[in-house]
Amino acid sequence: MIYDIRHLSTYAYETPVSFARCVLRLLPSDRAEQRVLSRAIEVRPVPAASAARRSFFGNDVVTVTIEAAHRELRVDARSRVEVTRDTGDLLRQASRPWEEVRERAFAAATLAPSSPAHHLYPSRLVPILGPLSAYAHVSFPPGRPILEAATELMHRIKADFTYDPKATAVSTPLIEAFEARRGVCQDFAHIMIACLRGVGLPAAYVSGYLRTLPPPGKPRLEGADATHAWVSAWCGEEFGWLGFDPTNAVLVENDHIVLANGRDYADVSPIDGVILGAGMQALTVKVDVVPVT
Repeated sequence: MIYDIRHLSTYAYETPVSFARCVLRLLPSDRAEQRVLSRAIEVRPVPAASAARRSFFGNDVVTVTIEAAHRELRVDARSRVEVTRDTGDLLRQASRPWEEVRERAFAAATLAPSSPAHHLYPSRLVPILGPLSAYAHVSFPPGRPILEAATELMHRIKADFTYDPKATAVSTPLIEAFEARRGVCQDFAHIMIACLRGVGLPAAYVSGYLRTLPPPGKPRLEGADATHAWVSAWCGEEFGWLGFDPTNAVLVENDHIVLANGRDYADVSPIDGVILGAGMQALTVKVDVVPVT
C-alpha cells in the first residue's frame, strides 16, 4: 500500500518570537516493511540554518534555526511511503513462553540499536510502577506464550481504558492516566510499555500515522487525524520486534506508517526546541494520510 502523507503544524504566538531553534522528527525513513518514495519539509519563516542527522535509533532528525522575528511558524511535512507489512496468521503461530523471552532479552550480547537491551529499563516518561506491573501479570501467568500474552494485554487496555482527547496532556504523568483509565494513544502506548517492562519484557514506543479513511467495511481507527502511537514489543529471535496498537486493539499492519521509534515519547516528539518570546502560543496540527490508487 502506498500513502501520501501531509503533516502541517502551525504555531501562533501572542507576541513576536525573535529566535527559534526547532528539532523536527517529521521525516519517515526506510525500515523493514516500509519504503520512502519521497519526502520534504517546508518551514516558514525560512530558516537561517538547517542541519540533518540520524539518531541512534535510526530516526531522521532535522534541526532548524530561525532568526527572523515572526508571529507564526508553519512546518509542512509531506511524504510518500510504501508499506508492505503483513502479519497474516501470526497469532496462530507457536511462540516461546514469555519467561524464556525475558531471559533471552536480559542475556542480549549486543548494544546495537535493534537490541532489546535498550528497552528493558525505566525511561524518562515510563517508570516501572507496581500497579502497572500487577495489571500486566494478569495476562502473563507462568508458561504462557509471548504472543498470546502480549495480545491479551493489548485487548485488556483497549477494553479497560477510554479514548478521551480531553483527559490528558503531553505532560500528564503515566500513573495519572493509568488511574483515570482515560487518555489518548500516547497514554495507551506508555501504559502498555510500562506493563511489559514491569514483567521484564522489552518494549519500545513508536510514533507514526494511520490512514485517514478506513478500507470499505472496516471501522475507522482512533487517532487517525493526528500522529498516532503504538508499541513495538520484542518477542524473541524468531519473531523479533512486533507492533501492537493498544488504542485500537489491533496488530500493526498496512494501516500504520512508522515515523520514529524510541524508549518513550521524549525520544520521538515530532517537534521540540526553544524560542525567545513572551506570551501565549497556540498549536494547530492537521494530518492527512491518503492511499494512492
